[in-house]
Amino acid sequence: MFQNPRFAIINADDFGFSDRVNQAIIQAHEKGILTSTSLMVTGEKAPDAVEKAKTHPNLAVGLHLVLVCGRSALPPKEIPHLVDKEGNFSNDSVKAGLKYQFNSAARQELHREIRAQLEKFRSTGLPLSHVDGHLHMHSHPVVLNILAEFANEFDIKFIRLPSEELSFTLKLNRSGLVNKLIWSTVFHQLRKYGESVLKSRDINFVERVYGLLQTGSITEEYLLGLIPQIQANLVEIYCHPDTDAGATELAALLSQSVRQVLGENNFEMTNYSQLSLSSKDS
Repeated sequence: MFQNPRFAIINADDFGFSDRVNQAIIQAHEKGILTSTSLMVTGEKAPDAVEKAKTHPNLAVGLHLVLVCGRSALPPKEIPHLVDKEGNFSNDSVKAGLKYQFNSAARQELHREIRAQLEKFRSTGLPLSHVDGHLHMHSHPVVLNILAEFANEFDIKFIRLPSEELSFTLKLNRSGLVNKLIWSTVFHQLRKYGESVLKSRDINFVERVYGLLQTGSITEEYLLGLIPQIQANLVEIYCHPDTDAGATELAALLSQSVRQVLGENNFEMTNYSQLSLSSKDS
């Protein structure tokens, strides 16, 4: 059915979160299908992640922007409307999103914090392959517009815009149905808005991004059922491998059956850095 090569980015979020996550990501890259990862620059094990990335030059690394459920790059006294006295963002993404939308002081502080995380990434010396966000807070209209403003300065070429067909997931797994219906509706609207923002700034995004509706449960079985359904020719599949809690996702990334079904559906493995180089050459 598919004659021409198609391209799949397999990305792991939360690089730098813990030793277990870092180890799983490197294992999935060395022995599996992982081509890309997203670095939490304020993660406890971010320095270790950076060192590991530097010894694996074919692993593309982007910024996993943290604005909820994590720590800030700036001191708490500089962004009091965003974090508590210990520098922790809210663990409630809905509450945080409302504040970012309607609190002008918080919006001003967001500019400074997003810049600080981008600068912290740049200080690693790693090429920035793309930007996405913890719990997809980067898709928030206020946050996305700030990222778009910084795109030229920080050479942001790709930003993740979650977009997947609800029907594909429901054919495979109907658990958490209400949440899947809500997430699908919300992120469909955010995708439409995000496309208009990124197109106006000449920032790239891929056709489909899979992982949201099955977050935390990207198993071998799920990927074997999902991949043959995909119609788009340029996609990202993201996951959260871990040697402990996310071991099933790590196993999926190491699966020879998953690698085989990607090939059977004419998918070539790539990453955002390779896509950027290809666009320059064309």
